[in-house]
Amino acid sequence: MGISFNHTIIAAKDREASAQFYIEIAEARAVNGWGPFTNVQLDDGVMLQFAQPPIDFPPQHYAFLVDDDHFDRACARIQERGIEHWADPQRTLPSQTNTEHGGRGVYLLDPAGHYIEFITRPYL
Repeated sequence: MGISFNHTIIAAKDREASAQFYIEIAEARAVNGWGPFTNVQLDDGVMLQFAQPPIDFPPQHYAFLVDDDHFDRACARIQERGIEHWADPQRTLPSQTNTEHGGRGVYLLDPAGHYIEFITRPYL
């Protein structure tokens, strides 16, 4: 077996709210949590574990590769919920998507302030 990405812990201000955000916007599914973790799983099996650390934490960047239909559904949910989003990571093109790298992309913040990116084509 080669190497593959299995899971990561994402710092959250409210682990339940963050997990619900990924369930609703990214179509992740809830899986059993334990200890300090509220868990969701992506279609490829990668698990995101949300935990509330006792310290302040810097925002991170998480990019998700989705197909065109998933991108359309995510963008519709983002707009329906009035979530701020941008076509660029510098947040200078509000309420827009981009057509970079031969696909489409959008940036937004999750409930903990992490930078989220949905793209339809990989960069490489």
